[in-house]
Amino acid sequence: MTTAEKVISELKKHASEKNKQGMAKFGIETKQALGVSIPVLRDLAKKFRGSHELAAELWKTKIHEARMLACFIADPKLTTELVLEEWVKDFDSWDLCDQCCSNLFDKTEFAWRKAVEWTSRQEEFVKRSGFVLMAALAVHDKQTSDKKFLNFFDIIKREADDDRNYVRKAVNWALRQIGKRSKYLNKEAIKVAGEISRMNSKTARWIAADALRELKSEAVQKRLREKN
Repeated sequence: MTTAEKVISELKKHASEKNKQGMAKFGIETKQALGVSIPVLRDLAKKFRGSHELAAELWKTKIHEARMLACFIADPKLTTELVLEEWVKDFDSWDLCDQCCSNLFDKTEFAWRKAVEWTSRQEEFVKRSGFVLMAALAVHDKQTSDKKFLNFFDIIKREADDDRNYVRKAVNWALRQIGKRSKYLNKEAIKVAGEISRMNSKTARWIAADALRELKSEAVQKRLREKN
């Protein structure tokens, strides 16, 4: 039995029909799912962190949780652009998209470029991936200057009228996360949200209103004052 087969066997021990039903209620695709919880996956990932070849084998199984585990254990330095393009096309659920982008893709050397490229693509989960990458980079990339994030605002405005649920929520998420990175970006994000609110689009107005509610909140403003 290969290591991948052993991992799948272990995953099946934690399979839960109740969890699977709960996943479905949250809009997660469950055709290839076992119903294994994220805490169990993260605990299992500790044993295989950096096992890049194993990650590739797990992805090939098409099992939802195996693919989640793959994005937890793959080595970002060994993850090629080809892998990013192959995996992003396989996304069929928002949770797989978000976990992969915020645990693996955002740590690769291609993250910034893909954040821009993918937001121009039409596939719903590919486009979502671009905006999730923006959100993840705003949180995780501590080395990049705030000014570089300004480049994302034009893209956010451009796509703010995409009314597909998983896209609009990601556009909103990117705007909020960038706006919470610093006082400077908070001010700029609020300005951008104001521009979006004046667009002739119900979706754009929702994105703006929801973002402004958080970006202007006392909790966020207090944290930014203390941070800066």
